Amino acid sequence: MRSPQGISIRKLALRVLKSMLADRVFGHSAELGFYFLFALFPTLLCGASILGLVAQSAHQISDRLLEYLRLVVPTSALAAVLNTFNETTAAASSGKLTFGSIAAIWSASVGVSAIQDTLNAVFRLEERRSYVVARIYAILLTILLILLVGCGLGCMFAGDFVASLAQLHLHEWWMSGMVGIAIRGVSWCASGCLLALSFTVLYSWAPDWRGRHWRWLTPGTALGIAGWVLASFGLRLYLYFFNNYTVTYGSLGAVIILLLWFYVSGLMLLLGAEIDLVIENLPAPNSVHRR
Repeated sequence: MRSPQGISIRKLALRVLKSMLADRVFGHSAELGFYFLFALFPTLLCGASILGLVAQSAHQISDRLLEYLRLVVPTSALAAVLNTFNETTAAASSGKLTFGSIAAIWSASVGVSAIQDTLNAVFRLEERRSYVVARIYAILLTILLILLVGCGLGCMFAGDFVASLAQLHLHEWWMSGMVGIAIRGVSWCASGCLLALSFTVLYSWAPDWRGRHWRWLTPGTALGIAGWVLASFGLRLYLYFFNNYTVTYGSLGAVIILLLWFYVSGLMLLLGAEIDLVIENLPAPNSVHRR
């Protein structure tokens, strides 16, 4: 099998691996994993503060939205996150709302700033933006990503809700089943498109590009998302059969697993960037090289 540029998939994979080693992608992934973990709990504080000031049903909706993360986040790690979320929700107040919102956006923007630095290193770009401009970019990207992720989870929730309503009003069991599957399929496709858009936003706007055009979907975006989903499922499968991590890490086991999942997420994000970089630097298929 050959790529569109005429090079075999095996050679392309070797070039991507060599580029990853040269750019220290595995080390940058560990850096991203730390910043992702650092940004998580202030975000939970902000969400808990907001939920403490709205209707009680919002708490149930938020729990349902967080439950969708079980599809990719390891169960034990998500349980620790949900416990922290519930504890902070019980102590939410108006004072924490303001502080939590500012801390959440600032802490999450630190993670996006790390993405800016690592993607600049992967794409071999020099950061020419000032510190203030780069942080403004990071904050705006943070807000946009929060909206995209929230809309993605909301699409899954809306799909389940509408499918349940359709099944209640349709008396034929076969028709209600087909309509429910169709509605959930559309909601999942919409969530997948929003996830792809999140990757594209990071690849296009996080690095210090000059003159690069917006591209909706690249090979790196598609393979990065596919690798992230497969790696997340693989990690869940491994932990399901080999769940003796508490023997080694004790009560810190859930935190270690969550950090590992963040590391895998950062690695897949940078892998997609490396794939795009290698493909862009491939020679044209009909080019003639002279000595």
